[in-house]
Amino acid sequence: MTGTALVHTAKELRAAAPAAQRAVVMTMGALHEGHAALIRAARKRVGPDGAVVVTVFVNPLQFGAGEDLDRYPRTLDADLALAGAAGADVVFAPSVEEVYPGGAPQLRLAAGPMGAGYEGAARPGHFDGMLTVVAKLLHLTAPEAAFFGEKDGQQLALVRRMVRDLNFPVEIVGVPTVREPDGLALSSRNRYLSEQDREHALGLHRTLTAGWEARKAGPAAVRAAAAAELDRQTGLAVDYLGLIDPSDFTEVDREDFRGEALLAIAAKVGSTRLIDNVKVFFP
Repeated sequence: MTGTALVHTAKELRAAAPAAQRAVVMTMGALHEGHAALIRAARKRVGPDGAVVVTVFVNPLQFGAGEDLDRYPRTLDADLALAGAAGADVVFAPSVEEVYPGGAPQLRLAAGPMGAGYEGAARPGHFDGMLTVVAKLLHLTAPEAAFFGEKDGQQLALVRRMVRDLNFPVEIVGVPTVREPDGLALSSRNRYLSEQDREHALGLHRTLTAGWEARKAGPAAVRAAAAAELDRQTGLAVDYLGLIDPSDFTEVDREDFRGEALLAIAAKVGSTRLIDNVKVFFP
């Protein structure tokens, strides 16, 4: 696709994407094939007559002290090209002032208990900032559907809960994680990995795969298999490995658990923090 519009203000966005059927893909830029998969899914949803909007905004509220806000990659020209090739009609790349007029917002959404553990424990305040900007961008883009990657499992669960609890008129669609041929989940932060770091990073996928393969034996077996594989990996500074109920993001603590769970992991590889998960279904 050619002719993808780049806009920076809400007024420009309304003029550039007037279609009644609109889908949005929210990103912080540094787009890769995982984002392209989200855009293609959005394009399929709204059809040729709808509008697909991709937001590119590095949200300062999501970054805590010592995190990588300043060094987070900004690649807007490349992002525009990738978004257009994947089927986007508009790239909305607002300034901080456009999203937060008058400075940092005094009123913010709170993630609550669902955001307290796992990523929330490792990154205090992250999910409050994420939900605040997602809510604002949903208002600004007014889509019928918003597409999020399943790799950020807790984020997806929280956005779905926010939409349900606050009656947002939008469908939240999860799109499966896109991986390299060797299993490494695509991430904008992968560009920070050295060659050795990248080899160590494969330990996340190996750990999850080992747990998934033990699923027929129940939750305890999944945990044990994943933990055993993790013990064999090197170069990982693990934050957590959890088997999680995605409905409330608490640990699955019953051997008779039925339904879908997430086996999730977060670890630092060198100076780069990576997350990943796989769905595990217990019949």
